[in-house]
Amino acid sequence: MKNDDKASISLRKIVCISIILIFILSIGVMAGNVKVRNVKIVLSSGYEMDVLTTKTSVKDILDENHIVLLENEKVTPDTSKEISDNNTIIISDESEEVEISENVEKSTDVSADDVLNNYSKIVEKIVVEKEKIPYETITKNLATGSGAKQDRVVQNGKDGIREVTYKVKYQNGKEIEKTKIESKVIKEPVDKIIEVRTKQVTTRGGTRTTYNGGKWTYSSSELDLLCAITAQECSSSYTGALAVITTACNRTKSSSWRKYGSDPLSQYQAPNQFCYSIDNHWRKRLNGNYPSYVKQAVLDALNGKRNHNYLSFRAAGYHSGEIIGGNVYFNSL
Repeated sequence: MKNDDKASISLRKIVCISIILIFILSIGVMAGNVKVRNVKIVLSSGYEMDVLTTKTSVKDILDENHIVLLENEKVTPDTSKEISDNNTIIISDESEEVEISENVEKSTDVSADDVLNNYSKIVEKIVVEKEKIPYETITKNLATGSGAKQDRVVQNGKDGIREVTYKVKYQNGKEIEKTKIESKVIKEPVDKIIEVRTKQVTTRGGTRTTYNGGKWTYSSSELDLLCAITAQECSSSYTGALAVITTACNRTKSSSWRKYGSDPLSQYQAPNQFCYSIDNHWRKRLNGNYPSYVKQAVLDALNGKRNHNYLSFRAAGYHSGEIIGGNVYFNSL
């Protein structure tokens, strides 16, 4: 090949490469100067949507966002026109008059980075929340006769706790969606129990209450003593207190124990049997210094309620038998 031919081919290559470079640079300049508009579209339902577009024709903007006009709808500005400086397109019923506010920011040139920043990411998180389960109140009517009634709380209510797992979506730091995934109870609620009973009768000799069909009658101070001794023996729970007073009641029916007395207080005061004659710790519990459920257990037992048929008990660990409220019970009736 001659030198002139080689030079001609090299010159053509240089020209072609130059043209390609000029074309690429022209595209880059055109892309950098694209005018992106932030256009508000108001639908006839009142819903507003903001869109980013490089279009200037109202029709092109609607087509780009897949918005189809119904027969009874009109658009302002008209579909044959260009978008106005207020960057607002309003779709309405033909019977409505439309006013477009001029107090709207005009379109500005934005960069590609500005466009991308308008599309915020949606972040999903798993959130675990604890919710309160309200307790229920149960009322038991144990009153007899037509006398005055009074309410007694024998068990205080406690709210439970439920653990709920949600999937939450956030955009721009704001919650936009919350979906429940799982719910489980981690603490059951405790019902509040109220018993309705016949009110105590006041006599000239002071307050005296008749129990078990008139079998036992105690003054207020004697009832307080019964409760103080019961609490000293066991005040950990209603069940434990009831077990103590039940033992004294059971002994009144036993031929072996009846020698100490025919009522629970006499059994409590028998020598070397209960804490009454062993120590003086029960004295600090007099005058109502005991839980309300202890008094309720004593009243229930005096009215015939029992939770075992044993005649003796000791602290748990010192004998074999049935453990109730920290004491072990033995020797059946």
